[in-house]
Parts: sequence; structure tokens; C-alpha cells
Amino acid sequence: MTKPSRILTRRDFLITSGQMGAGLAGMALFGAPAIVLAEGRRPSVEGSVMSGDVLPDRAMLWGRASQPSRMLVEVADNPGFRGVRQLAPVDVLPGSDLIGRIDATGLGGMDQIHYRVRFATLGDERAVSEPVTGQLRLPPTTPRHLRFVWSGDVVGQGWGIDESRGGMRTWEAMRQVQPDFFIHSGDSVYADGPLTAEVALPDGGTWRNLMTPAKQKVAETLAEYRGQHAYNHLDANFRRFASEVPILAQWDDHETVNNWYPQEILDDDRYTEKNVALLSARARQAFVEYMPIRMSAEAQQRIYRRFSYGPGMEVFMLDMRSYRGPNSPNLQSDASDATAFLGENQFRWLRQALNDSTATWKIIAADMPIGMVVPDGDHFEAIANNDPGQPLGRELEIARLLQAIRDDNVQNVVWFTADVHYTAAHHYAPERAAFKQFKPFWEFVSGPLHAGTFGPSEMDATFGPEVVFHKAPPEGQSNLPPSAGYQFFGQVDLDGDSETLTVRLKDSDGQTLHTQVLAPEARVASA
Repeated sequence: MTKPSRILTRRDFLITSGQMGAGLAGMALFGAPAIVLAEGRRPSVEGSVMSGDVLPDRAMLWGRASQPSRMLVEVADNPGFRGVRQLAPVDVLPGSDLIGRIDATGLGGMDQIHYRVRFATLGDERAVSEPVTGQLRLPPTTPRHLRFVWSGDVVGQGWGIDESRGGMRTWEAMRQVQPDFFIHSGDSVYADGPLTAEVALPDGGTWRNLMTPAKQKVAETLAEYRGQHAYNHLDANFRRFASEVPILAQWDDHETVNNWYPQEILDDDRYTEKNVALLSARARQAFVEYMPIRMSAEAQQRIYRRFSYGPGMEVFMLDMRSYRGPNSPNLQSDASDATAFLGENQFRWLRQALNDSTATWKIIAADMPIGMVVPDGDHFEAIANNDPGQPLGRELEIARLLQAIRDDNVQNVVWFTADVHYTAAHHYAPERAAFKQFKPFWEFVSGPLHAGTFGPSEMDATFGPEVVFHKAPPEGQSNLPPSAGYQFFGQVDLDGDSETLTVRLKDSDGQTLHTQVLAPEARVASA
């Protein structure tokens, strides 16, 4: 007899998340009445703790409570928490979905940070949760070996957490390589992709999704968007990873709705709210709340930002969703708001930031690819328009950026992306291109982390891409489940001595599928 799948209630979530301590429950039964009262009021830590947006002397720390409470965080430079430092507490309330976010400063010189999160009941300091610990490594200020991983696309196309199949296993494969940080390339949730309790597999088996109320319909309200992100914390693999590896997160379309652009009015019967600008505002709030992102006071909605990792590497996180023009046939001959992809402000920021950077390698984290054709019905969702000639439509902005990188003599720019649900290595060169005013560069693609697999995509010849490697499902097969083995992430290693950059494309078992070794361009002394 098939055991029916069940929907997790809030109480179930607290019991099953694996991070919640209850070690004092038995003791409280025999204590004084006041202690029994305190024990009954103790909050719990829901899901994982997380860190992100790390700088040489600070990091964002994240935790979520089971009830209104006060977030207490301690940091130390050792796992025993000797010489621990208590950070200023933060009250967590329903208005923030009981999430606490602390920008922990004054961490310079500590290198490896260990942190401990508790929640205390407001008005009863005795009622404190069991601690949940995390760790992170700060960016270096002097040369050393660096490693990061990247991927995207989580719980998409109907494939949720099947605990009988090990849950979201790629998170554990990434954790095993002990990276300094993780670039989340977008589609961190599929807010437009409800789950069903069971999915029949081609081999006759059954995929059984862990279910929550939020995953039964498309997200429209702020609470429903929050529920999409909370779902990922049910997975033990994700919780372990997030507590050990800092996350640099960007968003793409599925955090809101498939292929969205700001001016869109939905034609989708599943939605009662059709205004995508309103939906994306709710989705953005949930995304920012549930990711350890540092929002600047002067630009509180800006997701694009940069992170220095010492003399060897700097990371530039882009937002290719918020400032684009409408999806269209993408064949306009003149640049305008309709052909925007990064938007003028982000374009100028990126050009200036690349020029200002003194790092050897400039890592551009893009939530969408450059030369891969990504259709949206009869229109186009990404940059390429499947026309191999001179740049048109959104290609005009990218051509302008690539030419600026050449004219400014910015060296060692490498692009990393996800979105297309397979893995690939692309080399772009002007001698193969219709548009020739740019330096050769590499683009690496990986994903999905836990979603259906597709591909490969057609390639647009405008910027001269060569597919050096790809791995995708066999021809004629699509939306394969995670259990089929086509889940991917990338690993990047910077040698602290030679500054060689080694990119490895890997599968969910951690097996290397392709390796590309990149030597840095020689630095040219300025006159």
C-alpha cells in the first residue's frame, strides 16, 4: 500500500526541520514552576542559519524564529567559542516573517568565523532556544587559494524534496568541496510552479514531494512568496550547506513568475493579480528577507553589487531582471528603453566598477547567458535573438558593454551563469563573430541545482560563441527528474601563487565532467 504524502503544518515544520533543539524538555518537567513556564515559551530556530555578502571585516548573518522573539548572535574565531563576542540583539516580529538579519561588523583579522544563533522570548529571558551554529570564511586581504561554487534553479518543474531519494543532494555535493562562498545564480525558488504530492516517473517509480500549503498554488501574496523560500529550509542538505558556506544571491524570473519583465500584465488564469510590477515587488521583499543580502541605505531595492576577494578576485553580481524592457522579437536596430537589459544605471555602475577593480580576475555573475537562445513564445527572454548578424535588440547593450571592456583594457573578465538547466563551457571570440569590437572571453553555465533538466540551447553567432563542452539530456528528452543525474554545479579554484583560474563543471555526485584552466593576462603597467 502506498503511503500517502502529507502536507506539513507549521508545527510539523518545527519538529522535522532537524535544527530545532529540545534537549531541556524532559528536565523542565521536574523543575520549578517558573522554569516550566520558561520552557513552554521557548522559541525554536526554524530551518537553517545562513551567512552572506561577506567583506574582509563583516558578514550578514541570518536566522528565523518560530515566534516573536529576540535574536541573539555570538561570534568567535574558534569552534569552541572561546573568547566569544555577543553582537547587538535584533527583535524578530511577524512583519519580517520572524527573520532576523544582522550585519556583523568588526570581524577583521579573524579569517574563519564561527557564529551561534539563539532566540529568546520577548519578556522572558529564561526562555531561550537551543543554539544553532554556523561558520564562514572571510575574504582575504593578501593572496591565497580561493574556491567558490555556483549554480541555480531550485525546486522547479514540479520536482520538490523527495526525502526517500536523499532530498536536494547537489547542495551536499557542493558542501563537500568546502568552498569559500557560493554564487546563487537565480531561480532560488519557483514561485510560479506548484507541486503535487506525487509524480509518476518514466521507469514506473513515483516521485513523492514533501508538501507545504505554499507549494500548492502559484505565489501572489507576500506570505505566499515567503512560503516558497521557507520550503527550501526543509531540506537537510540545504540546511547544512547554508550554515557552512556564505551565499552571494541574485534573482531571475521564477522568484516572481516565468519570463517576467516590469511592464508586463499577466495573461494567466492561475493568477488573480495580473500586475507583474506588484507581484515582483512582493517577490523582491520575500527574496531579500530570505537571503543574507546587505541592502544599502541609499539604494534599498538594488540587488546588483560587488565583492572583493583580495588581490586575486572580485565578484560583480548583476540584476538582469529588474531594469529590462519587454520581451519582444528583439530585432530593434536602435538602442532604447525597449532594448534595455541591465539598464543605464547598472551599465554605468558595472563599467566603472570593472575599471576601478584592482583584482586579477573579474567574475561577472549573470543570471542569464549571452549567446544562448532562450525563447519566450515568439519573443525572446534573454539577450540573443537567433539572428547571427550584427547586434540588434538587447544585443546592442551587451555589444556596448563588451566594447567598453575592450576599450578600457579591463583584463581577465569571466562570466558565470545558470538559467538553462544544463551545463556548458562557451568561448567567445571576435574572429568568429559578426560583431568584432571585443576581447575574447569565457562564459560558464551550470545548473539546475534541483529542477527539471533541459537543453541544449541553440547558439547565436553574433558574438562568436564556441561550445567547448556541454552536458544535457539525450535528444528528445526534457524535464528529467533530479534522480536522472542531470543536475550540475560549477567549481572555481584560484591558485594563490600563479593566479591561474581552474573551472570545473560537476554533477550532483561531485564528479568532474569538464575542466578549463585559464591563465591570467599579463598586467600592463600604466604609463
